[in-house]
Amino acid sequence: MVFVSAAVAWEIATKFRLGKLPIAENLVENFDDVLMTEGFLSLDITSEHALLAGQIDAGVKDPFDRMIAAQARVEKLKVVTIDPAIKTLGAETIW
Repeated sequence: MVFVSAAVAWEIATKFRLGKLPIAENLVENFDDVLMTEGFLSLDITSEHALLAGQIDAGVKDPFDRMIAAQARVEKLKVVTIDPAIKTLGAETIW
């Protein structure tokens, strides 16, 4: 199973709104449908995820990275990323 964090939807929508990701219009408008078509599962943000994301003390300020790392830690999932910040936040990564 492949989970996609709600934080990914949040980050994509934010970058689209700011004009940093103009090609994401379809994804922003149809996020859940795209996930379902690709066979991915949505990983909602819980208060447990939020509390851990707010407490991780690793010097990484990016709220999206912090949330994704917290979700991975709580749910015991691995994160597919090349971003080294995720690993510094205590999440196990692939790639």
